[in-house]
Amino acid sequence: MTYKKRVPVFKNEDEERAFWAKEDTTDYVDWSKAKKLTFSNLKPSTKTISLRLPEFLLDELKLLAHKRDVPYQSLIKMFLKDRVNQEFRQSV
Repeated sequence: MTYKKRVPVFKNEDEERAFWAKEDTTDYVDWSKAKKLTFSNLKPSTKTISLRLPEFLLDELKLLAHKRDVPYQSLIKMFLKDRVNQEFRQSV
């Protein structure tokens, strides 16, 4: 990122918060040169959904999860994420 004005050094978070509440960040940061970051170690927010699956499919998922020594719901999330990633790669 390229800085325009110099960002002051703050004594604490409250001082920084007050500063940014009244200042425009575009005076300090060239956002066109910003890079997207992923905070992969943070636990993502989750939302509970209801998903109806055929019983045989749920049983098979539970067997696979047991073989991999992971909870079956975690395995379902991994499978869904892999598939979504695959779909996005194909659509680009």
